[in-house]
Amino acid sequence: MTTTADLEQETNPWQAQAARFDLAAHKLNLDEGLWKVLRSPSREIIVHIPVMMDDGHLEVFTGFRVQHSIARGPAKGGLRYAPDVNLDEVRALASWMTWKCAVVNIPFGGAKGGIICDPHKMSQGELERMTRRYTAELFDFIGPEKDVPAPDVNTNEQTMAWIMDTYSMHARQTVTAVVTGKPINIGGSRGRREATGRGVLMVCEQAIKKLHLNRDTTRVIVQGFGNVGSNAARLMAEAGYKVIGIVEVGGGLYKKDGIDMEALWAFRQRNGTIHGFPGAEKYDPAELLLVDCDILIPAATENQITSQNADRVKCKILAEGANGPTTAAADDILSEKKVFVIPDILANAGGVTTSYFEWVQDRQGYFWKESVVNEHLSEIMIAAFDDVVRYADTHGVNNRIAAYMLAIDRVAYTIRQRGIYA
Repeated sequence: MTTTADLEQETNPWQAQAARFDLAAHKLNLDEGLWKVLRSPSREIIVHIPVMMDDGHLEVFTGFRVQHSIARGPAKGGLRYAPDVNLDEVRALASWMTWKCAVVNIPFGGAKGGIICDPHKMSQGELERMTRRYTAELFDFIGPEKDVPAPDVNTNEQTMAWIMDTYSMHARQTVTAVVTGKPINIGGSRGRREATGRGVLMVCEQAIKKLHLNRDTTRVIVQGFGNVGSNAARLMAEAGYKVIGIVEVGGGLYKKDGIDMEALWAFRQRNGTIHGFPGAEKYDPAELLLVDCDILIPAATENQITSQNADRVKCKILAEGANGPTTAAADDILSEKKVFVIPDILANAGGVTTSYFEWVQDRQGYFWKESVVNEHLSEIMIAAFDDVVRYADTHGVNNRIAAYMLAIDRVAYTIRQRGIYA
């Protein structure tokens, strides 16, 4: 019987990341010294941010920035605002970014940031003041050659614009490459907003070819209708997949014959929510995750598939649009069930890959057409998928451990080449 303590241990994202890292490092026979270097972040920054609130009182928020590795290039990773942000979560997400960048073979290391707050209860002015003070506190630690933040949970293009402006004011020059995920008119990239969802589509395309499935009869359930989930669902429907379920906080939508995604998008634009959409039946969100389908895309938050429900998952392909949606304990159950897992550090790497393109464009001062962005993204995602599957076949491991092995091998190789400065 699983106790509450067991479940808390299982759902700790840092512990989950460490367990997978250790297994992959063991399979690689990684040198003990490099094992120690790569297992821990290189830098953890905690800042306490005073913010004058709209009603005149002073509030202090706690913020984090964890830089896991800069071996292959500047650290890269998102910034999230949420009441439950904690250091273990940010550590895990930073390390996942290191492995993600290495899997798709782009010249970045991994970082992540977060501020403990409830952005839904804050005004635009309060969010701006908090963001700018957080940026000022981190001025010495971020930059185009050091650490490049990006949007994540509850942050967006506007947040990145504030960070870019604050950093530029301190630098006394406009520095567009300090962040990615910016508005296009101040150095953002075409195709960036849809990139993570588009990358999910691209790896799913490769997976159905491998499993000999037909696109037009492939049933898809997407958990989460934020940036990643909504774009993945829309793009997959446009490509001919049958999106039969959308799982959201507060309720899900289900239609056996497929939901009209264009109508759902229009409904959300008008109403600000998908709830009440007349073109599908309301469904319990926890149960909808377990409905029979061909592709399940968890694209919300961590720890959605655990030892408590993994045995009831009924998909052929699990494509992880979110970071850490599956616990390490659930991995073994899914492997026994022969579920083809496309792990997060591959499946959702379209976002950081296009962020890399944005960074390159900012530094060149030359911007690409969206078709060029998508063409380059396709090349990188397909190559990474093939590399991971080949690694899995060669080493007799599942796709997740193969992705970790591939990533760790690439980062360790770079460290060996550079040597250890002493």
